[in-house]
This record gives sequence, C-alpha cells and structure tokens, in this order.
Amino acid sequence: MSDGPPVPPLAAEDHTCAECGLSYPALTLDAARAIIGSLPEAADAVLGAASPRELRRRPAPERWSALEYLCHLRDVCVTSTIRVHRARTEDRPVLDPMLNDLRARRFRYNERSLDGVRAELAACAAGLGEEIGRLTPADGARLVTRLPGEHRTARWLVRQAAHEVVHHLADIEHCLSADIRDDRE
Repeated sequence: MSDGPPVPPLAAEDHTCAECGLSYPALTLDAARAIIGSLPEAADAVLGAASPRELRRRPAPERWSALEYLCHLRDVCVTSTIRVHRARTEDRPVLDPMLNDLRARRFRYNERSLDGVRAELAACAAGLGEEIGRLTPADGARLVTRLPGEHRTARWLVRQAAHEVVHHLADIEHCLSADIRDDRE
C-alpha cells in the first residue's frame, strides 16, 4: 500500500506466484474465465458476515482492508475488460498502468458501501467474462505493451486477471482472519 515505485514491473508470461501458487502456463483461458466468473460468489463466501468495522480494518498500515481489496478486484475486472478488448481489436496497444494505490486513495475505497461494491463486482466480472469469450485462439497471442520493452499477450492479460482474483481473495481472507478479528459491532 506504500507509494513506492508508481509502476511496478509486470509478472512474466511464465509466472508462478510464490504466495498463492497460481501458475500462468498451467492456466487455460477457460479455467481463467471460470475463476473470474466465480468471483462474486467466492467473494461473498470469503466476506461471510464480517462487520463494517472488520471490512474496513487494515491488518497493517501498508496493507489494504478487505473492502479496499474488493474494490481493487472490481477495478481489475474493469481494467482487464478494456485491456483484453484493446488487445483483440488494436495492433499492439500501449496500456495505461492501473495505479492501484492512487485509485484506492482518491476513490476512497475504504468508504464505499459493501452492497454497492458487490453489485459492481458482479457486473464487472460478468463483463470481463464476456470479453474473454470473444477471444479467438489467434487473439490469445496478440501483444500489448505497458512500459517500453514490457510486452505481454492477450492470454497473459486473462491469466493475470485470474491471478488477481485468486491472490486477492486470499488477501481478503487474511484481513478477516480470526487472529486479527475485532469484536462484532
């Protein structure tokens, strides 16, 4: 959650996350789309009956709250939809970085309504799934770039979005875990 480098480097095409174990090469587009499609229900399961105080509590000053991670996942779906569409329809588009921490601060993620974010998340995950469904096998190899020398495929964009889902649902679960849980309001 620090301001750190404004644009961190992207994971490689063959990335395997050391924390959550998701392996990009092992993840098919259909499996990635299924992960993204299950996001609303998976988020509801992880959130459970957490109180507003629990949803907004940060486990550490440099970490987001469960609600901030949920807003980030919504924005991942929106951004990924646009990126996949551009990869499919443009020749090597240059993509803007998400600037995650700036979004969290400026759009006041921790002040959002949980019900509103849940509804937006469901709509955005569905929209991303629809856009992924438009990719042909040849489209998966189409290239995008974000920073000079940083080229990724449309296939990578889909895998990255699925990784964000898996990884950040675990972050939300950590935020709400019993060892840091406050008394219910």
